[in-house]
Amino acid sequence: MSIQARIRISGAALTLAFLLPLSGCGPVQRNAPAAATAPAAQPSTNTLSTATNQAPSTAQQPVQSNSQVSQLIASVEQSLARGQVSYRQGRLTDAKRDFDSAVDQMLASGIDIRATAALQDEYNRVLDTVNGLEMEALKQGNGFAPVEEPTPADVANDVTFAVDPNLVAKAQANLATTRSDLPLVINDYVAAYINFFANTKIGHNTLKHSLERGGKYKAMIQRVMTEEGVPQDLIYLAVAESGFQPQVVNRGSGAGGMWQFMPHGDYGLTRNSFVDERFDPEKSTRAYARYLKFLYDQLGDWYLAMAGYDWGAGNVQRAVQKTGYADYWELYKRNNLPGETKNYVPEILAAIIIAKNLKQYGFDDISPDPAVVTDTVPINYAVDLRLAADIVNADPRELMALNPSLLRMTTPPSGMLSAPFALHLPPGTATLFAQKIVRIPVERRTYWRYHRVTAEDSLVSVARNYHVSVEELAKVNDLRAGDTLENVDALVIPAAPVAPPRSRTTFYRAHRGDTLVTVADRFGVSLADLRRWNHISGNTLKAGQRVRVSEAGPAAPASKYVSKHASTSGLHSAVSNPRERATAAPTKAKSPSQSGSAKNNFSPASSQSKRAATNSTHTIPSHNAPKSAASKKSGPKQNSTKKKKNQK
Repeated sequence: MSIQARIRISGAALTLAFLLPLSGCGPVQRNAPAAATAPAAQPSTNTLSTATNQAPSTAQQPVQSNSQVSQLIASVEQSLARGQVSYRQGRLTDAKRDFDSAVDQMLASGIDIRATAALQDEYNRVLDTVNGLEMEALKQGNGFAPVEEPTPADVANDVTFAVDPNLVAKAQANLATTRSDLPLVINDYVAAYINFFANTKIGHNTLKHSLERGGKYKAMIQRVMTEEGVPQDLIYLAVAESGFQPQVVNRGSGAGGMWQFMPHGDYGLTRNSFVDERFDPEKSTRAYARYLKFLYDQLGDWYLAMAGYDWGAGNVQRAVQKTGYADYWELYKRNNLPGETKNYVPEILAAIIIAKNLKQYGFDDISPDPAVVTDTVPINYAVDLRLAADIVNADPRELMALNPSLLRMTTPPSGMLSAPFALHLPPGTATLFAQKIVRIPVERRTYWRYHRVTAEDSLVSVARNYHVSVEELAKVNDLRAGDTLENVDALVIPAAPVAPPRSRTTFYRAHRGDTLVTVADRFGVSLADLRRWNHISGNTLKAGQRVRVSEAGPAAPASKYVSKHASTSGLHSAVSNPRERATAAPTKAKSPSQSGSAKNNFSPASSQSKRAATNSTHTIPSHNAPKSAASKKSGPKQNSTKKKKNQK
C-alpha cells in the first residue's frame, strides 16, 4: 500500500505542460479554464516518448512578430515570478500551478520555440529554475506534491494496546446485532484495532476520511461483488490497501490502484503506455473480486483468503502444512504469519465492525462522498481529453478525474486495446459528445479543438486566439473568410500539432524496484535503445542510478522538467510510504515454487484450469475453520497464485 502516489511535480496539472506536445493538441482557448491547473490528485503520465499523432493540419501558421514573442515572454515571467513567491512562502500547490502555467503558455503558444532564439532561451531558463526549486523541495519532502493522507492500515501498523475488557464486551454486544456476509469475530486482536480507530485522533481521522471517500465507489463495488459471487463486506480490504484512493502507487514495488495490483501479471487488466486499468475503479474491482474468489477456492476460508491476498496464497498454504491448522487465528497464535499479515485481517475486521456501527464508535459525523456518476461512451479512436471537454462544456480536470486509468491526456489509439475504450463523461453529455465529435476528422481528434462562440467572437479573433489562419478556420467550418458568427454556435478549430523544443538528453533517476524493462515501458522506448544508450547488458538497476531515457534530437520531447514528472512507478510516481515493505520488488522473477508466488500467472478466465493443475496430494487437518471441498480432500494447493505484499 501507499499513500496517493507521485514523487513528481505531481499530477495531471503539471503533466499537461508536456502532454500538450505529446498528444499534439493545439493552443487552448484564451478564456477557457487553463488545463494546466489540474489538481495533484490526477494521474501523471508515464511516458516521455512522442505520442501517436496524426498528420498535421494544412493551416498556415502566421509569422510571429517580435512583439508577440516579447508579450509571451513577459507573461511567462509573471507566472514564474508568482510561482517563486508562492514557493518562498511555502505554498507549494500554488507554486506548482504557476510553474505549470509558465511552461504551458510557451508550449500552447503556437510559436516554434526552436526557431525563436529568445523563446528557446526563456524555455530553458524556466526549466532550469523550476528543476532547481523542485530538487530543494524534494530534499524536504515530496517536491511540489502535497503530502497525501496515509491509509488506516498505514497509521495502525505495529500499534499495540492493552486490551480493554469493557470495549471487548461492547464490541461483542454490537456484534450480536451486526449483519455481515463475512464471519465476524471479536477477540483481543480485533478489539485492539477497534480501540485504535475509535479512541485515537489519528486512527479516527484516517478511518473516517477513508470511509467518506468510499462513498464514491461503495455502490459500484458492492454491485460487482454480488455479480462475482463474493461477500460484499470484502469492500473493506480497500481500507487497508488504499483508503479508497484509486490512483495510489507503491514506490517500492509499483503496485497500484485501489486494490494494489502489481505492475506485471495477468489479472484481466490492460496496461500499456496509454492506459493502466489498475486505476479504473470498476475494472480493477472486478479483477479483485475474481482473485479473492480464486484464493477462497484454494484456501477454503475467507480469513485465509484475506491473508493470502496480503502475504500470498503459497505462503499461507505452507504455513497450514507446517502447523496442520487451516485456521487464520491458529496461525496467528503460533507465530506462523509475518507481522504485517497478523495486522492485516484484524484491521479489516475492525473497520467492518465500525463501519456497521458508526454511532456506537463515535463516527456519527461521517459524510460519505457522493457516488461517481458518469455517461460512458465506447470509442475506438484516440481523442484528446481537452477536445472532449470542449465538446461537453466541461473542465478537462473533470474528465481526467472521471477517467483515472488514462496515463496521458488522450485515449488509446485504435489497435492499442482489445475492445473499445470506455470514455467516462459527465452525466447527461453522451449524446452531445456523439453529435459533435463527428464534425472532427478521426485522424485529427488528438489536436483539433472545439470552440463555443461568444458574442464578442469573430473569425479573425478566434483564428488569432488559436494561431490558425482565417481562411483555414472558415474552410473547415463551411464559412467564408468574411462571414460573421452571428448564427454560429461553435467552431471546429483546425489546430496544428505543437512540437516542443529539444536541446537536451533526458535522464531518469532509478527508484527501488526499477528494472530496464519497467523503465523502457515507462518512457515508451525500446529495451535495446536503453541498453545501448546506457552501455548496460543486463536488466537490473540500482536505486539512485542515473539512466538515459532519450536521445537528443528535434523530434523528441524536451527537457529535464519533463523527466521529473515521469519519474517513478511506470505510471504515477509515489511519495514515501510510511508503511514501507521490508523487501523490495525483485528484479528477477522467480518461479512459483521458488517464491511462493504465482500471482503474476493469475488469469480470471483460466483460474479453473490453474486450480486443477496446482492440487496438492497432502492431507492437512483443519481445526475450527470451514473447509472447501479441495481442502477437505487434498489439502491446500501448492505453488498457488498470490499477491506478495511484503514486496510492495
